[in-house]
Amino acid sequence: MKESNGYGPKLNAPGISQLLEHGFQRNLQLLEDGQLGTPICIWGSHGLGKTEMVQEYAKSKGWKLAYCAPAQFEEMGDLHGMPTIKEDEQRGEVTMFAPPEWVPTEEGPGILLLDDINRADDRILRGIMQLLQNFAMFSWELPPKWQIVATANPEGSGYSVTPMDEAMLTRMIHLTMSFDAKAWGKWAMENGVDPRGIDFVLSYPESVTGNRTTPRTLAQFFAQIQRIKDLSGELDLVSNLAASILDESTVAAFVNFVNNDLGELLTPEDILDAPSETQWKDRLHSLAKGKDGSFRIDRVSTICTRVFLHITSESYKPSPRHVPNFSRFMQDQSIPNDLRMSVMMELSSHPSPESDTFLQDKDLAVLLVDKL
Repeated sequence: MKESNGYGPKLNAPGISQLLEHGFQRNLQLLEDGQLGTPICIWGSHGLGKTEMVQEYAKSKGWKLAYCAPAQFEEMGDLHGMPTIKEDEQRGEVTMFAPPEWVPTEEGPGILLLDDINRADDRILRGIMQLLQNFAMFSWELPPKWQIVATANPEGSGYSVTPMDEAMLTRMIHLTMSFDAKAWGKWAMENGVDPRGIDFVLSYPESVTGNRTTPRTLAQFFAQIQRIKDLSGELDLVSNLAASILDESTVAAFVNFVNNDLGELLTPEDILDAPSETQWKDRLHSLAKGKDGSFRIDRVSTICTRVFLHITSESYKPSPRHVPNFSRFMQDQSIPNDLRMSVMMELSSHPSPESDTFLQDKDLAVLLVDKL
């Protein structure tokens, strides 16, 4: 993936969402005081999910969403509207402008998404400056309670973009989105991505670094292999599918992932829903030991991360078996104490009624205290 040369702090998806929430709420407060808010620009490499994040945010809030791709504008009329002749009582015939179809007309809250804003022609960008400053053009204005969010690819990274000058940059709040394997894994679990694909990304986070390998193309690849039950039995097909979508280095990493049986890791359900720890214990110990007898921390860490993401997911449904099974799993000898502590610390940073029940397990609490 191209090195990001965006603006503002580099944040993962949850960090971006947090600042979007703050910025939007503050803009609405300013509107109540008769002041205009400030648009937000999300920078980042291609395929990170910038556009989808804004769309999902609007959907989660029940807000309206208007989509605009300035790169598709060929004339200024695509931005400020087309002239029409109307009759004025005092001046007779006058030229008026009919707003473009994409301009929202209903009161918000809503988000106007200016997608890939810096792929637009320079004169279009100059025209958009007034919109960013005034939430209006000379010919139309946004209805009340509408926010403006732009997405942009980094400048100076080989992208075909139009640089923004300082006058335009200072009209927006800037954030740069970066890839985070755990944040992606949480999203992937909640959106039905093939669990083997999630295990791969958590095991090989460094593989998401190519020009063609992005979170978006990985999701495309995992969708292609989701119905293939035996990846190793159809490895030629799997590798050809990977090569058609991903970078060569990622293809090699995925083939290695399959050949090392990492595609058969324990799932969170295998552990949490098991009627007895014997259902998963031997399998965990086998996975923790490499063919040469070495300890496979990568496998154990990936399994722990999957369990953590599962129980902190919005779609998680508690069961009486989960807390005791989680406790037995976390106390297993295959899990190093530093990894155990890391999982518990992360769990404590995601407060919820569900996570609190895991943290309150007495046996696990005693074990953690003894190891400090």
